[in-house]
Amino acid sequence: MLELAGIIILGILAQWVAWKFKIPAILPLILIGLLVGPIAAAYLSEDGSKWIEPIWNGEKGLFPGEGLYYFVSLAISIILFEGGLTLKRSEIKNVGPVITKLITIGAAITFFGAGILAHYIFHLSWDLSFLFAGLIIVTGPTVITPILRNIPLKKDISTVLKWEGILIDPIGALVAVLVFEFISVGGGGGFTKTALIEFGKILLFGTTFGFTFAHALAFAVNKRLIPHYLLNVVSLSTVLLVFVESELFAHESGLLAVVVMGMVLGNGKLNNIKELLYFKESLSVLLISILFILLAANINIEDLMLLYTWKTAYLFAIIVFIIRPLAVFASTFKSKLKLNEKLFISWVGPRGIVAAGIASLFGSKLLRQGVEGAEYITPLVFMIVLGTVLLNATTARVFAKLVGVFLKKSDAILFVGASNPARLIAGYLKNKGKRVILIDSNKNFVQQALDDDLEAFKVDVYDDELTDNIELNDVGYLIALTGSDMVNKYAINRFSPAFGEHGSYKLASSQEIIEATITERKTFFTPNDDYINLSEAYRENPNITEVKIANKEEYDRVLEMLAEEEKAVALFVEKGSGIYLIPEFEETETVKENLVLSYLGKKMDFQEK
Repeated sequence: MLELAGIIILGILAQWVAWKFKIPAILPLILIGLLVGPIAAAYLSEDGSKWIEPIWNGEKGLFPGEGLYYFVSLAISIILFEGGLTLKRSEIKNVGPVITKLITIGAAITFFGAGILAHYIFHLSWDLSFLFAGLIIVTGPTVITPILRNIPLKKDISTVLKWEGILIDPIGALVAVLVFEFISVGGGGGFTKTALIEFGKILLFGTTFGFTFAHALAFAVNKRLIPHYLLNVVSLSTVLLVFVESELFAHESGLLAVVVMGMVLGNGKLNNIKELLYFKESLSVLLISILFILLAANINIEDLMLLYTWKTAYLFAIIVFIIRPLAVFASTFKSKLKLNEKLFISWVGPRGIVAAGIASLFGSKLLRQGVEGAEYITPLVFMIVLGTVLLNATTARVFAKLVGVFLKKSDAILFVGASNPARLIAGYLKNKGKRVILIDSNKNFVQQALDDDLEAFKVDVYDDELTDNIELNDVGYLIALTGSDMVNKYAINRFSPAFGEHGSYKLASSQEIIEATITERKTFFTPNDDYINLSEAYRENPNITEVKIANKEEYDRVLEMLAEEEKAVALFVEKGSGIYLIPEFEETETVKENLVLSYLGKKMDFQEK
């Protein structure tokens, strides 16, 4: 009981440390696992035993027999399902082919390159070398996300790394399973046929079970066949059912099944998807905390000492600095990505929980089978996991600045509210070359925005989902345009630190206009316009009109006329290649000539009478 409670307590403590110091949680988790496991047994314990013994050794331990690996498999299935829920088809419009090549061509280069290296550097058999290579194909979403969360990057770069990290996990597991089966049956000429059959079964049952159960669960939820208080636990049990059933029909197809299930649900019309995602995210954090400590503690000090050689450094350096860039550049050949973007993607390739978990599972099985050299598999994979995470966590931000992908100015704009006038304004800014993202809790508004080819998300501003979205790292302006002044104020106060680097603006409230007490924040447009004025202007004329301004006198006169007109709202000022909100322009610019001023609503004649 003490060991189990200690794992949970230490795991959550490690998560807090990771949050506090903005590092991937895997670092403190693995270090804690090594401390309470092999290090404690070798240096800290009087009787030479581990403080936490994951597998029952006859006297103590948490899991008997293969119980640990059953737990690892089920936990990984939940983690990958949660990752699949976050994958949206709309994200990959520009980089879909790159992602496809990374998980095929890139994976093949990594597989053959790392396998050849392991064979010639550590003199492992070809079988074990390619098992190691299959395990390190994967990159981990659980470690990439924390690394990228604090680096402002273009959306395409973040999207490539996020999708690669989630989709490559089941592919790497599949390759590792095929190699493991090859070793288990002793190779031979009949293996090719067996491997192809197993590969086909994994694809067939994985995709079929994932697709079928996703639609069945969505139907049950949308038809309210499941009571609200059982929604999360029924979803959890369904994920485990899909994983286990798929495994029964085709060994190791479960990971593919849960990723497919997550992707189908995440891109479908499922009510309560956000609530389900939050539950799975919290559960994933707990499971990751437990898993890394258990798996690291399960390593023996003798295994770690196998890596105490220069060969380890050679292997790590070639995999990270030669094979990974080679795989990325081959996969991005003739893509729209620039050289510096390819270099950054090449640099960021941390391995995560799937590599560590499956390595522990297969490594121990092969050891029990007496396969020569099997003792290298688990520590070598853990070395790659820990080394890549440590490297990327400490250098990714610096490297982003060095190669020039670090956005010096986060100039994307986040609109809170996706009403008719908000969508019109967002479309206008998009045509001016700005990236605009709209969020709203109204799914109809969001769908209309998507139909207008705008970026939009169904989000409740009272949730914390926004600050965790790595694809919003380039947002520097926050504009609250909802009809609720309470929501506007909350959005500004809550999200300004994350998204308002260059300015946070909201519509004036009707009460503020009446009492002339606009002091809390800068208002969007002018202090005379609230949501009612904006809506009336849109109804009068749902178009944005541009007016050329020659000098300051003309600028002041046009703004004054717009302020007096109830059905017209001043929007932006364009000066050269820059476009400014009016309060931003007033604050930062002094020269007011040769401008273009845009406004929404009633067409007006600004010529002097």
